[in-house]
Formats: sequence, structure tokens, C-alpha cells
Amino acid sequence: MAGGANPVKAIISALIANGAIALAKFVAAAITGSGSMLAEAVHSTADCGNQLLLLLGLKQAKKPPSPDFPLGYGKETYFWSFIVALMLFSLGGVFSIYEGWHKLHQPEPLSYPMVALAVLGFGIIAEGLSMRACLHEVNKSRGRQTLWQWFKHSRNAELVVIFGEDLAALLGLSFAFIAVLVAWITGNPMYDAIGSIAIGVLLVVVAFFVGTEVKALLVGQGVEDRTRQDMIGFLEQQPDVHQVFNCVTLQLGPDVMVAVKVKMRPLVSATDLIDAINRTEKAFKQQFPQVLWLFFEPDHRD
Repeated sequence: MAGGANPVKAIISALIANGAIALAKFVAAAITGSGSMLAEAVHSTADCGNQLLLLLGLKQAKKPPSPDFPLGYGKETYFWSFIVALMLFSLGGVFSIYEGWHKLHQPEPLSYPMVALAVLGFGIIAEGLSMRACLHEVNKSRGRQTLWQWFKHSRNAELVVIFGEDLAALLGLSFAFIAVLVAWITGNPMYDAIGSIAIGVLLVVVAFFVGTEVKALLVGQGVEDRTRQDMIGFLEQQPDVHQVFNCVTLQLGPDVMVAVKVKMRPLVSATDLIDAINRTEKAFKQQFPQVLWLFFEPDHRD
């Protein structure tokens, strides 16, 4: 993984946190009748399913290349990440908006609001720990980028999804906590319904941004620009390379395909040229171990 980031750790942390939170929320929703709490319970349950799908994608991506899939199955991670974004939108966002709209037109007083607040407080702590684990992995690869820059340019679909989920979960729990608290203080259950709608809108927005980023990878993005420039710079420093004409990359999950077109320095024979290309390819793959396929084309002009 780029920069040593390990998305599996972040996914497992999120799965454990969301499993515990979902159970607590469903119990609290049944006791209190809170629409915000029920919306959050469904959200956490959907997140658990999402994380299982991400783990499935990572496992599928490790399958070796086959005649039908000569470049391997790396893009499996993008497919399942995109499905996760759709689930976040539908099961999380749309249901929360529906539940809030229903409660807004048929308000019901909250029962045992302290139970709801205690569960939401527990959820905020658990999701905070999950977000901390996610950020630990994100920081391994983002360098000096801001979190927004990393989110826009990262090629690690699993971390992008987990980061989006954890951020939505933390903000959603905060919305729910405030909504239940205000509804309890004022005695007006309308605020609980508004909280559920706010959570739904938040999830739809996060799902849109996550889905947009994953879609770009699914369609076929190359490596990050800074990585591509490092690749070109490395080739230009090789003793057998005179000039780099072009460098085309394709990100395939954890693996990368690279096709380069270069002008080699004058050599005595075709055998010498082949040996020079082999040396350059070996050095390149040692420098960039994520490169699984390297297609090297020598030429005298672009």
C-alpha cells in the first residue's frame, strides 16, 4: 500500500466500533422511540455491512491474473467501494431522511432521553477511536497534503471510504446528540425529527463525494501526479536512459501498471540494448514495488 498505509487495520477498527454502536442504538431506539436514534442505528448497521464488503474487495483483489483478466483483479476494491457508497446513500441517507420526515408529521414524545444521550455519548467515543485509527493510516500516505487534498488525490479507495464513513458517523452522532438534547429540554419532539433529516442529508452528501472519488478510480485513474513525476525523475537519472518521452500509468487497486517510452543512450548491439532495458526495469521496480506490470518501449522520438 502506498506510503505503508494499511486499510485493513482501519476497516477492522471501524467494524468493531460500528457493531457495538449499532447494537446499543437499536436498544436505545426501542426504549426511547427516538427517530434520530433509529436513523443512527440503521446507519451503523449499514456501515458494518459496508466494512464487510470492503474486506471482501481486498480479498478478491489478491486473486492472481488469469487469461480473462491479464492485469489481475485489483479493481475489485473499487467496485465494492462504489457499492459501499451507494449503500451509504440509500440505506443510510435516504432512510434517515424518510424517518425524519415521518416523525415530523407524526411526532412522538421521547421516552428515557437520558438513555439515548448515554448511548450517543458512547457512540461518539467509539467512533472517535475508529477515526483515530483511520487517521493513523491516512497520515502514512498523505505527507504534507491537507486531509481534503489527500481525499481528492488518494488512490486508496478503502481508506477514502472508511474516512468518509467515520467522518459521517462522528458528525451524525453529534447531530443526533444535539437533537435529542434539545427535544428533551424543550419537550418538542420536532427537534428529534429535524436531527434525523440532518443526519440523512449529511450521509447523502458524504456518499456523493465518496462515490465521485471511487468512480474516478473505477473508470481508470493513473497514479498520483507526485508519484508519476517521481517515476519520470527516476528514469531520467538512469545511466542507460537519455530522455523520457512518455510515462502512462494505471492504478489497479494496490498494484500499478506503467508503460514508458524512452530514448536510450547509444549502444553497440541489440543485445546491449536489451540488457540496458532489463537493468532499468529492475531498478525501477525496486524503487517502486507497487509496479506489477512495466512495459518498456525504446524509441528515438515521441
